[in-house]
Amino acid sequence: MATKYKQYVDRMLEAEKDLFDEFKKIHDAYSEKQDELQSAYNEKGAKVLEVLNEWENKLCSQSEKGGYGSFTPKLAEKFREEIKKHFPYIDHIGIQVSYAPVEIPSTDAFTLKRIDLS
Repeated sequence: MATKYKQYVDRMLEAEKDLFDEFKKIHDAYSEKQDELQSAYNEKGAKVLEVLNEWENKLCSQSEKGGYGSFTPKLAEKFREEIKKHFPYIDHIGIQVSYAPVEIPSTDAFTLKRIDLS
C-alpha cells in the first residue's frame, strides 16, 4: 500500500485529470523552450499551484487531526517531492524573465588607496 502523501498525489491527479493532462503538454514543451514559453507556463501553472496547495492543505490537515502536527512540514515536503517526480519544472512557475541590459562597471572606477605606514 502506498504512503498517504502518494495516495493524495494519485487522487489529486485523477480528480483533476483534465487540468494536469493539459499542464503536462505545456510542461513538456517548457522543458525544451523555457525562455519562449515562460509566460504561458506561468499562466497555466497558476491554476495548477492552486490545486496543489488545496490538496497539500487537505493532506496536512488530516495529519494534524491525528496529533502529528509536528510532522506536517516534512509531510508537505514529501508531497511536493512526489509532485516533482511527475513535473520536474513545477518550481519554475511564476518566474519572471526580463532581458534588461546589464551594466558592467569599468575597471577605472575602482581604485585602492595606499596606506602610508611610516
